[in-house]
Amino acid sequence: MTQVQRSNDFNEITFGRRSVKAYDPEVKISREEMTEILAEASRAPSSVNLQPWRFLVIDSEEGKAKLAPLARFNQTQVTTASAVIAVFMDMNNKEYLDEIYNKAVELGYMPQDIKDYQLNAIKGFYNVMSESDLRDVNLIDSGLASMQLMLVARAHGYDTNPIGGYEKDKIAEAFDMDKDRYQPIMLISIGKAAKEGYPSYRLPVETITTWK
Repeated sequence: MTQVQRSNDFNEITFGRRSVKAYDPEVKISREEMTEILAEASRAPSSVNLQPWRFLVIDSEEGKAKLAPLARFNQTQVTTASAVIAVFMDMNNKEYLDEIYNKAVELGYMPQDIKDYQLNAIKGFYNVMSESDLRDVNLIDSGLASMQLMLVARAHGYDTNPIGGYEKDKIAEAFDMDKDRYQPIMLISIGKAAKEGYPSYRLPVETITTWK
């Protein structure tokens, strides 16, 4: 089985990342290491620390067979990757407010009076937030976690590819999830590249930036 090399080199992690389409099928990622990768990805920031991202790790042959028909023109990634991580956003993530803020107090991250004040304000805000506004917030936050996941994977020695071309309206139900609560963000294939990904051009800073 191919060994992977971890890295703490920021430039290698950032500039060495490529979107990989084909993986070495002999390389497997243990669930213990995948748990570590997801825990590190979950250090991404989120609005009021509500952490709306949810991960469905599809690493079994049965799971991949179920995913493949939904993956459209991304079959190779599904069949050869060590796993495909389906990233969702939890539209009922406010259910975890008490747990998150109570645990912050317990761990000494926040005093009780600040927690009480913030929690009361956040609940009031989220209780009147429209579904479209909530979706916008959760989409941004889950995107941050998705990008962090790809960089963490690179640090662990793996390659990834974010995938937007799949049957988003069918994936939750295909894996017995509530499609109204868990709304899809992207698929991320992960494994060791069978061949190196292609470099790509980036617009210059002068094109994408305005100074005032």
